[in-house]
Amino acid sequence: MSSGVEQSSQARLRIGDWTVSPVSGQMTRGEETVRLEARTLRLLLCLAEKAGHVVSIDDLLGEVWQGVIVTPDSVYQAVTSLRRLLGDDPRQPVYIATVPRRGYRMVAAVSSPDQPGRPTVTQAAANEEFAPPAAPVQRPASGRLYTRLLAIVALLVLACLGFYLLTRPSLPAPSTTASVAPNPRSIAVLPFLDLTDAMNEEPFADGMTEELIDKLSQSRGLQVIPPTSSFYFKGKQVTIAQVAKALHVAYVLDGSVRKSGNTLRVAARLVRAGDGFVVWSQTYDRSWDDKLMIQDDIAGEVAKALNGSIR
Repeated sequence: MSSGVEQSSQARLRIGDWTVSPVSGQMTRGEETVRLEARTLRLLLCLAEKAGHVVSIDDLLGEVWQGVIVTPDSVYQAVTSLRRLLGDDPRQPVYIATVPRRGYRMVAAVSSPDQPGRPTVTQAAANEEFAPPAAPVQRPASGRLYTRLLAIVALLVLACLGFYLLTRPSLPAPSTTASVAPNPRSIAVLPFLDLTDAMNEEPFADGMTEELIDKLSQSRGLQVIPPTSSFYFKGKQVTIAQVAKALHVAYVLDGSVRKSGNTLRVAARLVRAGDGFVVWSQTYDRSWDDKLMIQDDIAGEVAKALNGSIR
């Protein structure tokens, strides 16, 4: 991990409306206090330490998941969870912006309450972000002639390719009667339903779903559909068979979250798409003390149970 992140792991940081305390692993905003899991905290510090700069997926894997072999999908899931804790909207971000095909950038102002003189964004980042475009380079006449020749050659190549495609023998159309069966160890995790009386635990239910996807993705031999595909079906009236056909999976895991007093109940079931039978189900009751620990605990138990149920 970079020296900047190591230094910020001791000093408090002001990130947008939040004050982050790395020592206690918490961040506060007014009367609101949120506890951060250790890896989520390292992700936040890494982005804050490079505020204004784009941090690539590889850099995040090297600094936040140092020594751990994970896929880039783990970065996506961690950023999604962090955005939820910050109250950020990825479509209109005020904290973490996605830079397509490059990585993520902290766009919120970052400062240190313990060091008032610290700038919010490094001058290098500001210069990188707002530097005026370079003046166009005037090409000599020989350069323009060379460009025209390249364009002519490209047109000739395209013409030859088009002629070949038009005159080549046609291949027989694939049979529509036979379809390729899904991998017998493929699974999709549907968003868990919030069935609490107040129906105000949807973020926890979504987090439960993402934790399950993350845990199952680490199981060798399992093919797990990513969250972007699974969450497409959130709130839609579809059957398990329709989901399995659309995502081309052999199993679908769904569940629900309920709450009674200080007890949380998470129910999960595994359905085999081929015949619609429930091959495994389990109910977990936990004390409503630490939501993040509950998610991690139940996700780990479900992953172990599914490894023995999916053949």
